[in-house]
Order: sequence, then structure tokens, then C-alpha cells
Amino acid sequence: MTRRVTVLMGGRSAEREVSLVSGRQCADALRAAGYRVSELHLDADPEPLVVALSGPDRPDVVFNALHGRYGEDGRVQGLLDLFGVPYTHSGVLASALAMDKAMARRLFTSAGLPIADGVVADRETVLAGRAMDRPYVVKPVSEGSSVKVHIVHENEALPFGADDWPYGDEEVLVERFIPGRELTVAVMSGNGAGTRALAVTEIRAQNGFYDYAAKYVEGCSHHIVPAPIDAGAYREALDCAVAAHDLLGCRGVSRADFRYDDLAGEPGRLVLLEVNTQPGMTPLSLVPEQAAYCGLSFGALVAWLVEHAQCD
Repeated sequence: MTRRVTVLMGGRSAEREVSLVSGRQCADALRAAGYRVSELHLDADPEPLVVALSGPDRPDVVFNALHGRYGEDGRVQGLLDLFGVPYTHSGVLASALAMDKAMARRLFTSAGLPIADGVVADRETVLAGRAMDRPYVVKPVSEGSSVKVHIVHENEALPFGADDWPYGDEEVLVERFIPGRELTVAVMSGNGAGTRALAVTEIRAQNGFYDYAAKYVEGCSHHIVPAPIDAGAYREALDCAVAAHDLLGCRGVSRADFRYDDLAGEPGRLVLLEVNTQPGMTPLSLVPEQAAYCGLSFGALVAWLVEHAQCD
């Protein structure tokens, strides 16, 4: 019997448009692979998902193509667990831990993984310049796709003030800026398949910072796979990505992002930034690119995710 797959996309986070692109591409690939596919565009109202999960034609599997809050932070995963419908990517706990960058940092530190110095600070502390000596990076504690990420360099004014503070009432994460290169590693695991790091990609953004535009606007960044770095550092990045994936309890596919400071020569210093439990699946995304490098087509990748879907 052909399996029924519902692809979740959209959502209510700042990454809604990216999710729509990811979801459509995954849905098309799953149809081509022979699955019976429906697309469910979500917004702030969870009722359409509840109806789809409780109706007579409920899906055999949900392909979660949501990004950011509410879709990547464990909330949708918890709802799918309640209805007993297997879903792709990580479960409730891993999703929540990875989305909360401050909590993930604590786990990485406890496991001895290399991270940048950082603090969680409120608005007044950041605006007063007391959070950390420059250069540093300011980012939301729970957000993805480099949304609202700002680098504050030496002798440079803050890119925001009291009147245009972009983070609402929330605290922010302030981390030491690590110079050098941007690296990323995709990791796959699921249902007896073991855990496998695919490759290391170097990302060269035109503006020097892998921001939202560099991630999703064609021509704004260049991806090099395999990354042209020291062989020992390459192996370290693979091992660190697997360790972070397993530490958080991820499954399906995750992507670990790094900075690699080789300004003093090779081998450089590797620093883990974060783990994404719902990495992008757009035409410009890094995970499909690494999978293709390893001989796994996009269609085979999304089918693998469906076949290894599960509940917590």
C-alpha cells in the first residue's frame, strides 16, 4: 500500500517563507518517489493539523518541513506524539534543546565540545555596552536562519538602539565573535541506521557574513564541499557534529554550524555555534548538497527521512 504523507510547511515564525519553499520541494520529490502526498500550510491556528491527524484519512507519516518557533522547538512534535503519527526529524526534547541556544550551550560545555564564550543578557545590559567586550555577536536565544543576528565590531556603534531594539522583551545571547571561516556538517541517524556525518562544507558569503540573504538568495554565497581545510580539522568537525547530534538526542537529519579560525595558519580552531534539527531543504540548502556529494539524491534523501520517521 502506498503510504500517505502530509508535508507540514509555513508556520508562524520568521522563517515561514523558507519553510514554504522547503515544503514544496520535499512534497514534489515525495510524489515523484511514489508516495501519496498532501500539503498542509500552517499559520498560527493548529486546528487544521488537529483535523488532519484525527480524520479518517489521517497520514501514515508527517514530513515536518517547518522551520523556527512552533515547528522546530518541540511543540508540533508533541502534538504529533499525542496523535501517534510518526514524523520526520527530531522529537520533542531534542527539538526544544537545540532551539534554546542557551540551554544547548550548557550541554555542549558539559560534554567538552568547543563553543565560544557567551552570556545571556537583557536589553539594558546590551544597550549599555556591558554584556561583553567587542567584537561579539548578538542573536535571539530561540530563532534560526540567522534572523536578527548582528555582529558588533571594534569601534562600531550598535546596529540598534532603545527605539529600534529588535528582540522585543526577550533576553538575547551575546557570544564572542570568532574570525575565520564558516563551516557546516550534516548528520543522519534513525531506526538502527547508526549516526553518520556526511561532509564538511565551507560557506563563503559575498558580504562576509552568512546571514538570511546569504542562505536563501541565489548568488549571495558560495558552497565548497568538501571544505578545503586541514585533514585533522575536517575529521574534528565531523566528529563534533555527530557528538552534538547524539548529545541532544537528534534523529533524522540535523546540521551543525561552526566557525573555523585559521587566521594564524592550519590547523585552525574549530568552534561549534549551534545545531539545527530542521535544516533547510530549499534548492540552495546545504544538507541536500552534502547528500548529493555522498551519492544520495534529493528524492532518496526525503524518502529516507519518511522511512525512518517515528514518534517519541
